[in-house]
Amino acid sequence: MSDAAPLYATQDIAIRVRGVEVGFGARLILRGLDLDVRRGEVLGFVGGSGTGKSVLTRAILGLVQKRAGRIEIFGRDLDALPPQERQGVERRCGVLFQQGALFSGLTVLQNVQAPMREYLNLSQGLMDDLARLKIAMVGLRPDAADKFPSELSGGMIKRAALARALALDPDIVFLDEPTSGLDPIGAAEFDELIATLQKTLGLTVFMVTHDLDSLYSICDRIAALADGKVIAAGTVAQMLASEHPWVRSYFHGKRARQLTPPSPARS
Repeated sequence: MSDAAPLYATQDIAIRVRGVEVGFGARLILRGLDLDVRRGEVLGFVGGSGTGKSVLTRAILGLVQKRAGRIEIFGRDLDALPPQERQGVERRCGVLFQQGALFSGLTVLQNVQAPMREYLNLSQGLMDDLARLKIAMVGLRPDAADKFPSELSGGMIKRAALARALALDPDIVFLDEPTSGLDPIGAAEFDELIATLQKTLGLTVFMVTHDLDSLYSICDRIAALADGKVIAAGTVAQMLASEHPWVRSYFHGKRARQLTPPSPARS
């Protein structure tokens, strides 16, 4: 993995990906990909459209079958775990899909409760209280709980989906293009929400994004994907210093931010 930061001890790694290959038919999307996501960091994952960013997310979550390689979450090889233990690891992960993926026939409250119904044995009253707590945590008004997705704005859908991702108090949250479709003000507010939740809850965040503002404002590190592999990983400053052509084009191109990155990591 060129331009990558040094590998860390196993106990400091939330997600370890080694030699992962994923393909569809004759097309190979991920080609022996390696990646470490450190505990407690916000990692921004970037790459060109169609290069496999979301495919890697789904492979880690077990939603896409890989052809080769090894994926560990908190040191546990998911392929080697019996179903019950694997389910326990999966419960430690929350997911915000790009378009929210809320169930259209359920209210926001019911959407947030869906993971609770699947994995937990709780009374309805307790689920109501927990779901309303999650809804408040993401900055939605109490009356949003009884609304259906069709009654929500794009920003509200993102927040409702994030509340559902937090339903089981996960240790890792996967965010797929969390600010796509939001106006600049809404995107900045959502970035601030993610940063606040990450800090207060001690989350590890794996964020697929194209948003340079998000990369600059809330990411501890960035990993870049090209040609089916991670071609560079590091802080914004390290990415700006990378000599890889794609990384240089992304961070120094016509639409790149003409700003000097902050020297210290995000606190």
